[in-house]
Amino acid sequence: MAKVIKGGTVVTGSDIYEADILIKGEKVVSIASNIETYGAEIIDAKGCYVFPGGVDPHTHLDMPFGGTVTADDFETGTRAAAFGGTTTIIDFCLTQKGKPLKNAVNAWHKKAEQKAVIDYGFHLMISEMNDNVLSELPAIIQEEGITSLKLFMAYKNVFQVDDGTLFQTLTKAKELGALVQVHAENGDVIELLVQKALEQGNTSPYYHAVTRPPEVEAEATGRAIAMAALADAPIYVVHVSCAAAANKIKEARDQGLKVWGETCQQYLVLDVTDLQKPEFEGAKYVWSPPLREKWNQEELWAALRNGSLQTVGSDQCSFNFEGQKDLGKHDFTKIPNGGPLIEDRFSILYSEGVHKGRIGLNTFVNTVSTNAAKLFGLFPKKGTIAVGSDADIVVFDPKVERTLSASTHHMNVDYNPFEGMKVVGEPVVVLSRGEIIVKDKQFHGQKGRGQYVSRQQFKQY
Repeated sequence: MAKVIKGGTVVTGSDIYEADILIKGEKVVSIASNIETYGAEIIDAKGCYVFPGGVDPHTHLDMPFGGTVTADDFETGTRAAAFGGTTTIIDFCLTQKGKPLKNAVNAWHKKAEQKAVIDYGFHLMISEMNDNVLSELPAIIQEEGITSLKLFMAYKNVFQVDDGTLFQTLTKAKELGALVQVHAENGDVIELLVQKALEQGNTSPYYHAVTRPPEVEAEATGRAIAMAALADAPIYVVHVSCAAAANKIKEARDQGLKVWGETCQQYLVLDVTDLQKPEFEGAKYVWSPPLREKWNQEELWAALRNGSLQTVGSDQCSFNFEGQKDLGKHDFTKIPNGGPLIEDRFSILYSEGVHKGRIGLNTFVNTVSTNAAKLFGLFPKKGTIAVGSDADIVVFDPKVERTLSASTHHMNVDYNPFEGMKVVGEPVVVLSRGEIIVKDKQFHGQKGRGQYVSRQQFKQY
C-alpha cells in the first residue's frame, strides 16, 4: 500500500519547506504541496519535522575487543539505532594480519545477515600493507562496494599501523577510489604515558584521559593529514574529540587539502570530569579518544557550524558496566574501550544543537545524515528526501521533552552515559525503505530486514 506523509515540514541538507510525501514500495515517488491520498496509508506529520533517516558512519556491533565482545549485536544495535532515528549504519570489518581481507568481510556479513533491522554497509580495517593486501583491495572496493578503509594510529601491538602502511594505503586508495579513515592518536607516546601511570600506581579510569592527552590526538591528526597531502589523497579523521585536532583539520581545509572530519555527540555534551566519578563509575566513560575539558565542546560545535567538521558518528561500542567494564577495576588499561551511543545521537544533536541555537536545521541534517551519505557513496539513495531516493524518513516531534535513561533505551546494555539528560525532540515515526519500523514508541520492523548496501567509489563533493 502506498503511504503519504502529510502536513509536515520537510528538512533536507539545503531546503526547508512544507510538503506531503508519497511513498510507493521502497521509494519516494512524489513530493508536492498537497497529495491526494486515494486510500493510501496516511502518516500525520502536522507540527513535526520530516527529516531524512540518520546515517551513522561509525559503529562497532558484535565486535571483539579486550578479551570480550560488545554487548550489542546487529539486531539489538540496529533496533536501538532505529528508535533513535538512524536508518543506515556503516560498521567496521576488523582484519587480522596474515589473513585474507575477504575473511573479515565474510565474517561481518555473517554477523549482520538475518539480524540487522536497518540497512548497513562496511568499512574495512587495514592492519598491514603487502602484496596480498594490494591484490585483494580492487575486488573489495569495486565488487563488494566497501569503499572506505580504516587505519589505527593507536592501540600499539593490537591495531596500530606504522606511517609507511598509512602512506601506502592512502596512495592505493586514491588509485582505487576509496576514502581512508584514521583513528588519530599517537600510540607510541600513549604506550609510554600508560607505563608511567601504572608504575606510579595510577590505575583509576581518570588516567585513561591523562595518558591520552589532546596533544597526542592533535599530533597524529596533523601527521595523517601530512601523509595524505603527500599522497594527494583524501582523508577522513574519525571521532575528533578536542579543539586542537579540529583546528588541524580546519587549517588543512583552508589550504585546500582533501580532509574531512567527524566528531561524536559524547564529545559535544560530556567532559573529562565524568571519568572522575566515584565508585568506579568513571569506567562507563572510557573510550578513545577520551573525554576532554569542557571548553572543547563549544569549539567542536563551532567546527560543525562552520563546516570544518562535517559529520557526527556515534562510535557505538557498548560494554556492560557489570561483567565487562569492571574487567579493569584495578587497571584502567583493562577497561574495554567504548560506550552505548547509537540510540541518542540524533536527539542529542537536535536538542543541544538546533534547539539551543548552536546549529541550524540544514546543518543538523547534513551532520546527522547527508554528509556521511555523500562521503561514503550512499547519496542520493540515502541521506536526503528526494524523488527516487529510498524512503528512509524520520517524522520528528520537536516539542516532546524527555529524559534519557537506561531504563527506557533499547540498547542491550546496563547503563546509559547520558543518564538523566533532558532532551527536546523525539522521532515519532521512522521509515526504512518505505516500511514503518518505529511508531508510537513501538517496534514494527523485523529482525533481518536490513539490507547490505554496496557503496559507490569515493567522489569529492
